[in-house]
Amino acid sequence: MSATSAEGLLGLDVTVDEVLGAYDLGPAPKATLLHVSENVTYQVDDPAGGRRWALRLHRPGYHSLAEIHGELAWVAALRADGVVRTPPVVPTRSGALVATATGRHAVLFEWVDGRSPEALEPAALRGTFGQLGDVTARLHRHARSWARPPSFARFAWTWESTLGPAARWGSWISGLRTALAEAVVVGADAAAGVDDPGSRVVHAPGSPVAAGRGSRGGAAGEAVELLGRAVAVAQERLAAFGRGPQRFGLIHADMRMANLLVPDDALVIGTGGASAAQAAQAAQAAQAAKSVKADEVCVIDFDDCGFGWYLWDLAASLSFIEHLDSAGDLVAAWLAAYQRRLPLTAADVAMIPTFVLLRRLLLVAWLGTHPHSDAVPSIPAYARDSCELAEAYLAGRLLAG
Repeated sequence: MSATSAEGLLGLDVTVDEVLGAYDLGPAPKATLLHVSENVTYQVDDPAGGRRWALRLHRPGYHSLAEIHGELAWVAALRADGVVRTPPVVPTRSGALVATATGRHAVLFEWVDGRSPEALEPAALRGTFGQLGDVTARLHRHARSWARPPSFARFAWTWESTLGPAARWGSWISGLRTALAEAVVVGADAAAGVDDPGSRVVHAPGSPVAAGRGSRGGAAGEAVELLGRAVAVAQERLAAFGRGPQRFGLIHADMRMANLLVPDDALVIGTGGASAAQAAQAAQAAQAAKSVKADEVCVIDFDDCGFGWYLWDLAASLSFIEHLDSAGDLVAAWLAAYQRRLPLTAADVAMIPTFVLLRRLLLVAWLGTHPHSDAVPSIPAYARDSCELAEAYLAGRLLAG
Protein backbone atom coordinates (compact mmCIF):
# COMPACT_ATOMS: atom_id res chain seq x y z
CA MET A 1 0.00 0.00 0.00
CA SER A 2 1.72 3.15 -1.15
CA ALA A 3 0.97 6.68 -0.14
CA THR A 4 2.75 9.94 -0.88
CA SER A 5 3.57 12.34 1.90
CA ALA A 6 6.18 15.02 1.33
CA GLU A 7 6.05 15.92 5.02
CA GLY A 8 6.98 12.38 5.98
CA LEU A 9 10.13 12.50 3.85
CA LEU A 10 11.56 15.72 5.24
CA GLY A 11 14.99 15.21 6.69
CA LEU A 12 15.29 11.56 5.66
CA ASP A 13 18.24 12.10 3.30
CA VAL A 14 20.59 12.51 6.25
CA THR A 15 19.09 9.44 7.94
CA VAL A 16 19.45 7.32 4.81
CA ASP A 17 23.08 8.40 4.34
CA GLU A 18 23.84 7.51 7.94
CA VAL A 19 22.14 4.11 7.59
CA LEU A 20 23.97 3.28 4.36
CA GLY A 21 27.24 4.12 6.08
CA ALA A 22 26.71 1.13 8.38
CA TYR A 23 26.92 -1.31 5.45
CA ASP A 24 29.57 -2.37 2.98
CA LEU A 25 27.86 -1.13 -0.18
CA GLY A 26 30.72 0.15 -2.28
CA PRO A 27 32.32 3.60 -2.53
CA ALA A 28 29.20 5.61 -3.50
CA PRO A 29 25.88 3.80 -3.00
CA LYS A 30 22.85 5.57 -4.47
CA ALA A 31 19.41 5.43 -2.79
CA THR A 32 16.27 5.96 -4.89
CA LEU A 33 12.83 6.26 -3.28
CA LEU A 34 10.52 3.40 -4.24
CA HIS A 35 7.40 3.99 -2.15
CA VAL A 36 6.05 5.37 1.09
CA SER A 37 3.60 3.54 3.31
CA GLU A 38 3.93 2.74 7.00
CA ASN A 39 7.63 2.56 6.15
CA VAL A 40 9.78 4.20 3.50
CA THR A 41 11.45 1.87 0.98
CA TYR A 42 14.45 2.69 -1.20
CA GLN A 43 16.27 0.97 -4.01
CA VAL A 44 19.98 1.09 -3.25
CA ASP A 45 22.52 0.67 -6.06
CA ASP A 46 26.27 0.21 -6.07
CA PRO A 47 27.17 1.63 -9.52
CA ALA A 48 30.78 0.50 -9.26
CA GLY A 49 30.04 -3.08 -8.28
CA GLY A 50 26.74 -3.57 -10.11
CA ARG A 51 24.97 -4.64 -6.91
CA ARG A 52 21.47 -3.72 -5.74
CA TRP A 53 19.48 -3.92 -2.48
CA ALA A 54 16.17 -2.81 -0.98
CA LEU A 55 16.31 -0.62 2.12
CA ARG A 56 13.32 -0.44 4.47
CA LEU A 57 13.29 2.57 6.78
CA HIS A 58 10.82 1.90 9.59
CA ARG A 59 8.28 4.43 10.76
CA PRO A 60 9.18 5.52 14.30
CA GLY A 61 6.97 3.92 16.92
CA TYR A 62 5.23 1.44 14.63
CA HIS A 63 7.39 -1.54 15.67
CA SER A 64 9.74 -2.04 18.56
CA LEU A 65 13.25 -3.29 17.89
CA ALA A 66 12.26 -6.65 19.42
CA GLU A 67 9.31 -6.93 17.03
CA ILE A 68 11.50 -6.19 14.01
CA HIS A 69 13.90 -8.93 15.12
CA GLY A 70 10.88 -11.24 15.54
CA GLU A 71 9.86 -10.65 11.93
CA LEU A 72 13.39 -11.29 10.68
CA ALA A 73 13.65 -14.48 12.74
CA TRP A 74 10.56 -15.94 11.05
CA VAL A 75 11.75 -14.85 7.60
CA ALA A 76 15.12 -16.52 8.23
CA ALA A 77 13.43 -19.71 9.43
CA LEU A 78 11.20 -19.84 6.35
CA ARG A 79 14.28 -19.60 4.18
CA ALA A 80 16.29 -22.12 6.17
CA ASP A 81 13.45 -24.65 6.22
CA GLY A 82 12.81 -24.30 2.49
CA VAL A 83 9.18 -23.20 2.93
CA VAL A 84 9.12 -20.21 0.58
CA ARG A 85 11.59 -17.83 -0.98
CA THR A 86 12.06 -14.60 0.93
CA PRO A 87 14.69 -11.89 0.39
CA PRO A 88 17.82 -12.47 2.51
CA VAL A 89 18.66 -9.81 5.10
CA VAL A 90 22.02 -8.07 4.67
CA PRO A 91 23.88 -7.50 7.97
CA THR A 92 25.76 -4.34 8.80
CA ARG A 93 29.54 -4.26 9.00
CA SER A 94 29.24 -5.18 12.67
CA GLY A 95 26.94 -8.11 11.91
CA ALA A 96 23.70 -6.50 13.12
CA LEU A 97 20.46 -7.25 11.25
CA VAL A 98 18.96 -3.85 12.08
CA ALA A 99 20.65 -0.48 11.68
CA THR A 100 19.47 2.55 13.65
CA ALA A 101 19.99 6.22 12.77
CA THR A 102 18.32 9.38 14.14
CA GLY A 103 15.70 7.34 15.93
CA ARG A 104 14.73 5.19 12.94
CA HIS A 105 15.36 1.48 12.52
CA ALA A 106 16.31 0.16 9.09
CA VAL A 107 16.71 -3.23 7.44
CA LEU A 108 18.58 -3.93 4.21
CA PHE A 109 17.43 -6.82 1.99
CA GLU A 110 19.02 -8.47 -1.01
CA TRP A 111 17.32 -7.32 -4.20
CA VAL A 112 14.96 -9.83 -5.82
CA ASP A 113 14.28 -9.44 -9.52
CA GLY A 114 10.75 -10.20 -10.61
CA ARG A 115 7.30 -8.79 -11.07
CA SER A 116 4.16 -8.74 -9.03
CA PRO A 117 1.12 -10.55 -10.46
CA GLU A 118 -0.95 -7.61 -9.18
CA ALA A 119 -1.39 -6.09 -12.65
CA LEU A 120 -2.72 -9.25 -14.28
CA GLU A 121 -5.91 -9.20 -16.29
CA PRO A 122 -9.02 -10.35 -14.35
CA ALA A 123 -9.07 -13.64 -16.26
CA ALA A 124 -5.64 -14.51 -14.85
CA LEU A 125 -6.44 -13.75 -11.23
CA ARG A 126 -7.91 -17.16 -10.47
CA GLY A 127 -4.61 -18.88 -11.20
CA THR A 128 -2.76 -16.34 -9.08
CA PHE A 129 -5.12 -16.93 -6.16
CA GLY A 130 -4.37 -20.63 -6.43
CA GLN A 131 -0.69 -19.78 -5.97
CA LEU A 132 -1.54 -17.52 -3.05
CA GLY A 133 -3.54 -20.30 -1.36
CA ASP A 134 -0.69 -22.77 -1.73
CA VAL A 135 1.96 -20.36 -0.45
CA THR A 136 -0.21 -19.33 2.49
CA ALA A 137 -0.85 -22.92 3.52
CA ARG A 138 2.89 -23.56 3.58
CA LEU A 139 3.43 -20.49 5.76
CA HIS A 140 0.71 -21.58 8.18
CA ARG A 141 2.00 -25.15 8.46
CA HIS A 142 5.43 -23.78 9.28
CA ALA A 143 4.05 -21.33 11.82
CA ARG A 144 2.25 -24.11 13.69
CA SER A 145 5.34 -26.24 14.10
CA TRP A 146 8.12 -23.65 14.33
CA ALA A 147 9.86 -23.38 17.69
CA ARG A 148 9.99 -19.62 18.10
CA PRO A 149 13.03 -18.07 19.84
CA PRO A 150 12.42 -17.23 23.52
CA SER A 151 12.82 -13.54 22.71
CA PHE A 152 10.30 -13.64 19.85
CA ALA A 153 7.89 -10.69 19.88
CA ARG A 154 5.14 -9.66 17.46
CA PHE A 155 1.84 -7.87 17.95
CA ALA A 156 -1.59 -9.49 17.45
CA TRP A 157 -4.34 -8.78 14.92
CA THR A 158 -7.33 -9.12 17.24
CA TRP A 159 -10.72 -7.47 17.30
CA GLU A 160 -9.33 -4.76 19.56
CA SER A 161 -6.38 -3.97 17.30
CA THR A 162 -8.37 -3.98 14.05
CA LEU A 163 -11.76 -2.37 14.62
CA GLY A 164 -11.72 -1.77 18.38
CA PRO A 165 -10.69 1.31 20.38
CA ALA A 166 -7.00 0.39 20.02
CA ALA A 167 -7.16 -0.07 16.22
CA ARG A 168 -3.63 0.06 14.78
CA TRP A 169 -4.71 1.78 11.56
CA GLY A 170 -7.20 4.22 13.01
CA SER A 171 -10.98 4.38 13.35
CA TRP A 172 -13.12 2.88 10.60
CA ILE A 173 -15.86 5.35 11.54
CA SER A 174 -13.56 8.34 11.03
CA GLY A 175 -12.29 6.90 7.76
CA LEU A 176 -15.83 6.30 6.52
CA ARG A 177 -17.04 9.77 7.52
CA THR A 178 -14.06 11.42 5.83
CA ALA A 179 -14.58 9.50 2.58
CA LEU A 180 -18.33 9.98 2.41
CA ALA A 181 -18.17 13.65 3.31
CA GLU A 182 -15.95 14.09 0.26
CA ALA A 183 -18.37 12.06 -1.86
CA VAL A 184 -21.36 14.14 -0.77
CA VAL A 185 -19.56 17.39 -1.57
CA VAL A 186 -18.84 16.10 -5.07
CA GLY A 187 -22.46 15.06 -5.53
CA ALA A 188 -23.75 18.40 -4.28
CA ASP A 189 -21.38 20.26 -6.60
CA ALA A 190 -22.59 18.22 -9.57
CA ALA A 191 -26.22 18.96 -8.70
CA ALA A 192 -25.37 22.64 -8.56
CA GLY A 193 -23.85 22.52 -12.03
CA VAL A 194 -20.19 22.35 -11.06
CA ASP A 195 -18.49 20.32 -13.75
CA ASP A 196 -15.52 18.32 -12.47
CA PRO A 197 -15.51 14.97 -14.31
CA GLY A 198 -12.21 14.00 -12.77
CA SER A 199 -13.65 13.82 -9.27
CA ARG A 200 -17.36 13.18 -9.75
CA VAL A 201 -18.70 10.16 -7.91
CA VAL A 202 -21.75 8.29 -9.20
CA HIS A 203 -23.83 7.00 -6.32
CA ALA A 204 -25.84 3.79 -6.46
CA PRO A 205 -29.60 4.40 -6.05
CA GLY A 206 -30.67 3.74 -2.48
CA SER A 207 -27.14 3.77 -1.11
CA PRO A 208 -26.51 5.73 2.11
CA VAL A 209 -24.55 8.31 0.13
CA ALA A 210 -27.24 8.72 -2.53
CA ALA A 211 -29.97 8.91 0.09
CA GLY A 212 -28.11 11.63 1.97
CA ARG A 213 -26.91 13.65 -1.05
CA GLY A 214 -26.54 17.27 -0.14
CA SER A 215 -26.28 16.44 3.57
CA ARG A 216 -22.85 15.39 4.76
CA GLY A 217 -24.07 14.32 8.18
CA GLY A 218 -27.05 12.43 6.75
CA ALA A 219 -25.02 10.35 4.32
CA ALA A 220 -22.22 9.55 6.73
CA GLY A 221 -24.62 8.89 9.60
CA GLU A 222 -26.65 6.35 7.62
CA ALA A 223 -23.47 4.64 6.41
CA VAL A 224 -22.05 4.42 9.94
CA GLU A 225 -25.33 2.96 11.18
CA LEU A 226 -25.36 0.33 8.42
CA LEU A 227 -21.76 -0.67 8.89
CA GLY A 228 -22.15 -0.53 12.65
CA ARG A 229 -24.80 -3.25 12.45
CA ALA A 230 -22.49 -5.38 10.33
CA VAL A 231 -19.61 -4.75 12.73
CA ALA A 232 -21.73 -5.88 15.70
CA VAL A 233 -22.62 -9.13 13.94
CA ALA A 234 -18.98 -9.71 12.99
CA GLN A 235 -17.83 -9.12 16.56
CA GLU A 236 -20.29 -11.70 17.89
CA ARG A 237 -19.24 -14.28 15.31
CA LEU A 238 -15.54 -13.74 16.01
CA ALA A 239 -16.10 -14.15 19.75
CA ALA A 240 -17.94 -17.43 19.12
CA PHE A 241 -15.27 -18.61 16.66
CA GLY A 242 -12.51 -18.11 19.21
CA ARG A 243 -8.74 -18.23 18.99
CA GLY A 244 -7.97 -21.92 19.20
CA PRO A 245 -4.52 -23.07 17.99
CA GLN A 246 -6.01 -24.45 14.75
CA ARG A 247 -7.58 -21.08 13.99
CA PHE A 248 -5.24 -18.44 15.39
CA GLY A 249 -1.46 -18.21 15.11
CA LEU A 250 1.44 -16.52 13.34
CA ILE A 251 0.38 -15.10 9.95
CA HIS A 252 1.78 -12.86 7.23
CA ALA A 253 -1.26 -10.53 7.61
CA ASP A 254 -0.74 -8.72 4.30
CA MET A 255 -0.62 -11.60 1.83
CA ARG A 256 -1.63 -9.63 -1.24
CA MET A 257 -0.56 -10.07 -4.86
CA ALA A 258 1.53 -6.92 -4.41
CA ASN A 259 3.66 -8.87 -1.92
CA LEU A 260 4.50 -11.71 -4.28
CA LEU A 261 7.30 -11.61 -6.84
CA VAL A 262 7.61 -14.08 -9.69
CA PRO A 263 10.56 -14.22 -12.11
CA ASP A 264 10.11 -12.08 -15.21
CA ASP A 265 10.29 -15.15 -17.44
CA ALA A 266 7.89 -17.27 -15.35
CA LEU A 267 4.42 -18.06 -16.60
CA VAL A 268 1.55 -17.24 -14.27
CA ILE A 269 -1.39 -19.48 -15.08
CA GLY A 270 -4.77 -17.86 -15.51
CA THR A 271 -7.65 -20.34 -15.53
CA GLY A 272 -10.21 -17.70 -16.44
CA GLY A 273 -13.42 -19.39 -17.43
CA ALA A 274 -11.83 -22.79 -17.96
CA SER A 275 -13.27 -25.89 -16.37
CA ALA A 276 -11.59 -27.52 -13.41
CA ALA A 277 -10.28 -30.31 -15.66
CA GLN A 278 -8.88 -27.81 -18.16
CA ALA A 279 -7.28 -25.81 -15.37
CA ALA A 280 -5.69 -28.96 -13.93
CA GLN A 281 -4.35 -29.96 -17.35
CA ALA A 282 -2.90 -26.50 -17.85
CA ALA A 283 -1.24 -26.61 -14.45
CA GLN A 284 0.22 -30.06 -15.09
CA ALA A 285 1.56 -28.99 -18.46
CA ALA A 286 3.17 -25.92 -16.99
CA GLN A 287 4.77 -27.92 -14.19
CA ALA A 288 6.07 -30.45 -16.67
CA ALA A 289 7.59 -27.66 -18.73
CA LYS A 290 9.01 -26.14 -15.55
CA SER A 291 7.30 -22.85 -16.44
CA VAL A 292 5.81 -22.45 -13.00
CA LYS A 293 7.37 -23.66 -9.79
CA ALA A 294 5.96 -22.94 -6.37
CA ASP A 295 9.43 -22.23 -5.02
CA GLU A 296 9.96 -19.54 -7.67
CA VAL A 297 7.43 -17.30 -5.94
CA CYS A 298 9.13 -14.90 -3.56
CA VAL A 299 7.11 -13.57 -0.64
CA ILE A 300 8.04 -10.08 0.51
CA ASP A 301 6.99 -7.53 3.13
CA PHE A 302 6.45 -9.40 6.39
CA ASP A 303 6.26 -6.05 8.17
CA ASP A 304 2.66 -6.67 9.30
CA CYS A 305 3.19 -10.29 10.32
CA GLY A 306 1.89 -11.16 13.76
CA PHE A 307 -0.59 -13.34 15.59
CA GLY A 308 -4.04 -13.50 14.04
CA TRP A 309 -6.69 -15.75 12.59
CA TYR A 310 -5.23 -17.89 9.82
CA LEU A 311 -8.08 -17.03 7.48
CA TRP A 312 -7.17 -13.37 7.87
CA ASP A 313 -4.50 -14.07 5.24
CA LEU A 314 -7.24 -15.03 2.77
CA ALA A 315 -9.12 -11.81 3.50
CA ALA A 316 -5.88 -9.85 3.03
CA SER A 317 -5.44 -11.45 -0.39
CA LEU A 318 -8.68 -9.74 -1.46
CA SER A 319 -7.53 -6.31 -0.29
CA PHE A 320 -9.08 -3.54 -2.41
CA ILE A 321 -10.87 -6.01 -4.71
CA GLU A 322 -13.41 -7.48 -2.25
CA HIS A 323 -16.26 -5.90 -4.23
CA LEU A 324 -15.43 -7.52 -7.58
CA ASP A 325 -18.04 -9.89 -9.00
CA SER A 326 -15.28 -12.50 -9.31
CA ALA A 327 -14.38 -12.38 -5.59
CA GLY A 328 -16.27 -15.60 -4.85
CA ASP A 329 -14.38 -17.44 -7.61
CA LEU A 330 -11.06 -16.11 -6.33
CA VAL A 331 -11.86 -17.36 -2.83
CA ALA A 332 -12.75 -20.78 -4.25
CA ALA A 333 -9.42 -20.98 -6.08
CA TRP A 334 -7.53 -19.98 -2.92
CA LEU A 335 -9.39 -22.53 -0.81
CA ALA A 336 -8.86 -25.37 -3.28
CA ALA A 337 -5.09 -24.86 -3.22
CA TYR A 338 -4.90 -24.18 0.52
CA GLN A 339 -6.87 -27.26 1.51
CA ARG A 340 -4.60 -29.57 -0.43
CA ARG A 341 -2.10 -28.85 2.36
CA LEU A 342 -4.29 -27.77 5.30
CA PRO A 343 -7.93 -28.91 5.43
CA LEU A 344 -10.48 -26.52 6.88
CA THR A 345 -13.70 -27.25 8.74
CA ALA A 346 -17.14 -26.09 7.66
CA ALA A 347 -17.06 -23.63 10.57
CA ASP A 348 -13.81 -22.19 9.24
CA VAL A 349 -15.20 -21.68 5.75
CA ALA A 350 -18.38 -20.11 7.13
CA MET A 351 -16.27 -17.41 8.78
CA ILE A 352 -14.61 -16.21 5.56
CA PRO A 353 -17.18 -13.44 4.83
CA THR A 354 -16.64 -12.11 8.36
CA PHE A 355 -12.88 -11.87 7.86
CA VAL A 356 -13.35 -10.25 4.44
CA LEU A 357 -15.62 -7.59 5.93
CA LEU A 358 -13.24 -7.06 8.84
CA ARG A 359 -10.29 -6.52 6.51
CA ARG A 360 -12.35 -4.23 4.29
CA LEU A 361 -13.22 -1.95 7.19
CA LEU A 362 -9.61 -1.99 8.38
CA LEU A 363 -8.67 -0.65 4.94
CA VAL A 364 -11.39 2.01 5.18
CA ALA A 365 -9.70 3.13 8.40
CA TRP A 366 -6.26 3.02 6.74
CA LEU A 367 -7.42 5.09 3.77
CA GLY A 368 -8.87 7.62 6.20
CA THR A 369 -5.41 8.22 7.66
CA HIS A 370 -3.69 8.04 4.24
CA PRO A 371 -5.79 10.46 2.15
CA HIS A 372 -3.13 10.69 -0.58
CA SER A 373 -2.96 6.94 -1.10
CA ASP A 374 -3.06 5.62 -4.65
CA ALA A 375 -4.20 2.17 -3.49
CA VAL A 376 -7.68 2.73 -4.97
CA PRO A 377 -8.87 4.98 -7.81
CA SER A 378 -11.44 6.70 -5.56
CA ILE A 379 -11.61 6.58 -1.77
CA PRO A 380 -15.26 7.77 -1.73
CA ALA A 381 -16.21 5.02 -4.17
CA TYR A 382 -14.37 2.48 -2.02
CA ALA A 383 -16.36 3.63 1.00
CA ARG A 384 -19.63 3.43 -0.94
CA ASP A 385 -18.83 -0.09 -2.13
CA SER A 386 -18.05 -1.01 1.47
CA CYS A 387 -21.61 -0.11 2.40
CA GLU A 388 -22.91 -2.43 -0.30
CA LEU A 389 -20.65 -5.20 0.98
CA ALA A 390 -22.02 -4.68 4.49
CA GLU A 391 -25.56 -5.00 3.18
CA ALA A 392 -24.61 -8.25 1.44
CA TYR A 393 -22.93 -9.51 4.61
CA LEU A 394 -26.00 -8.86 6.75
CA ALA A 395 -28.18 -10.61 4.16
CA GLY A 396 -25.84 -13.63 3.97
CA ARG A 397 -24.92 -12.87 0.36
CA LEU A 398 -21.29 -11.77 0.69
CA LEU A 399 -19.12 -13.97 -1.59
CA ALA A 400 -22.17 -16.09 -2.39
CA GLY A 401 -22.49 -14.86 -5.96
